[in-house]
Amino acid sequence: MAGRKQFDVDEALRRAMHVFWRWGYSEASIDRLTEGTGLGRSSLYGTFGDKSTLFRNSLQRYAQTYHPLYDQALSGPHPSPGAVVAAYLQVTLNRIADPKVPDGCLLTVSAAQFPALDAEGQAMVRAMIDGLRAMLEQALLAAGADDQEAAELALCTLATNKSLAVLSRAGFSAEDLATVAAAAAKNVNAPLNRPAEPSGPR
Repeated sequence: MAGRKQFDVDEALRRAMHVFWRWGYSEASIDRLTEGTGLGRSSLYGTFGDKSTLFRNSLQRYAQTYHPLYDQALSGPHPSPGAVVAAYLQVTLNRIADPKVPDGCLLTVSAAQFPALDAEGQAMVRAMIDGLRAMLEQALLAAGADDQEAAELALCTLATNKSLAVLSRAGFSAEDLATVAAAAAKNVNAPLNRPAEPSGPR
């Protein structure tokens, strides 16, 4: 039929997601996007709009693919807050170990390039991170943490999650990443040594 697209739009979006995932928004040039998707420029623009729109669609596709895995892992019941942290980070380790996808995390690399994104892209990245944080807080509360503990642990677990993504892109081994995740879960109840207050002018 005239005007009918002769390619799989969903597959093209998956491939575009991988380009942004591998290169980040700034380095995901139109040439790289056309090469990665197998589409010409006219088909790319005609189907997905401009680069910013394609990025947001790719980020949404990423969240739809991976965030339900976190939701499932956190659904519990979990015997302790440490078990919640371990379950959450295991999802991250499983994704990093998947040879079919780029190293790291699309959400993490997008956060690292936050100034390069337009306002809509920035809002989407922040909303997705905040959504994961809220998901963690609820699971931690259900596992027995109080409000302050749940808030602090959710933030620290997110930070560990993002560090795992960065370390994986730098070539750290699966064993190293598993060590980081295990330490984060093990140290949930360890006291935090906060910096001492300055004693005055030196």
